[in-house]
Amino acid sequence: MMIKLLFAFLFSFGTYSEIEETGLTLNSPEVTTVYICNSTTAKKYHYSKTCRGLGACKHDIKEVNITDAKTKYNRTLCGWED
Repeated sequence: MMIKLLFAFLFSFGTYSEIEETGLTLNSPEVTTVYICNSTTAKKYHYSKTCRGLGACKHDIKEVNITDAKTKYNRTLCGWED
């Protein structure tokens, strides 16, 4: 799980040193934008647009607020990023 989290950080924020400098974590209030596959059958949201879980998306990838992803779109966190 920690390895998946580290990869999510690296893809989302760049290098590890950049992550340390920002002080952000995926649970920080500052992380409000997530990505979803704009399909009626998709069920997950992703912290990174380049997440492995979005690789199979055949539709547009949509940037949404994390609150909307959870409530409006009824999505849960991708297994590659939890």
